[in-house]
Amino acid sequence: MSMEPNKLLEVGAKAPDFTLPDGSGNCVSLADFAGKKVVLYFYPRDNTPGCTRQACAFAGAFEEFQQIDAVVIGISKDSTTSHKKFAEKHGLPFILLSDPELTAIQAYGVWQEKKLYGKVSMGVVRSTFIINENGVIEKVMPKVKPDTNAAEVLAYLKGAG
Repeated sequence: MSMEPNKLLEVGAKAPDFTLPDGSGNCVSLADFAGKKVVLYFYPRDNTPGCTRQACAFAGAFEEFQQIDAVVIGISKDSTTSHKKFAEKHGLPFILLSDPELTAIQAYGVWQEKKLYGKVSMGVVRSTFIINENGVIEKVMPKVKPDTNAAEVLAYLKGAG
């Protein structure tokens, strides 16, 4: 498994399938949602300020996503236990998947070099993919802002749908 930074997948690419555990330890696959729009968002870490705001924004808009039959899935490399606590603490109604092996994170190209205070390290670049009913990536949102991501995704889906 190379730790080389990889490039974000692009629009038109087939979305790589994955099977990862959720906070309760149930395995969830992308293939489970064939025929629905899937909003797949990758984020660096549970319980950090940005990730919490982003998750809460998705939670706040959850009913609207349900109305347009779109599934929201958040993925980070946190443990299932961490996800469970994160979801309970903030009342998150959508799916959070745990990817400690970076399987999906690398498949979608979100594991990249990040600079913080002049130090370079590898990490998850906060990115959102919208996958259409046929499992093809129809929109890529790289380096999204935590506060506006959910609203932007909704606006896109409502405009496009």
